Amino acid sequence: MNGFFPWLLTMSSPAPVMREGVLEKRSSGLLQLWKKKRCVLTEEGLRLHDCKETGTEDEDAPCVAFGSKAKELRFERMTTVDCVEYKRGLVYFTVVMATGKEIDFRCSQEGTAWNAEIALALVRFKNLQAVQTGKNRHLSAAHLSTWREQV
Repeated sequence: MNGFFPWLLTMSSPAPVMREGVLEKRSSGLLQLWKKKRCVLTEEGLRLHDCKETGTEDEDAPCVAFGSKAKELRFERMTTVDCVEYKRGLVYFTVVMATGKEIDFRCSQEGTAWNAEIALALVRFKNLQAVQTGKNRHLSAAHLSTWREQV
């Protein structure tokens, strides 16, 4: 596990891709610049690849090349998608991690907004987790009662 950033984990195996495209992530540095990221949304979380420079000065240029190394924001470490704001054709939103770390993103308002898809995938993940926990408790209770009957 990454000691400095516990919310950044490597996903164990490739999960089915639900959506991919470009988001801008606000850096946590002093200047808090917006940096383009090639994003892949899966059932396990959000994978962020750095966009490589295309040699153009146009900041609106699409992200055509991206790095192979990715940062992972896993749903098991994510608590919510917050702070949706609409300004000048962009959607601004924040992903809140279990550690309390807030990660700011923005994207175009065109089409289905990324924040909605991430939030829905997070809810789906948490619901599946809750169902599995309930099944495990039910199985444990059934096993315990069977064991008590045998004693």
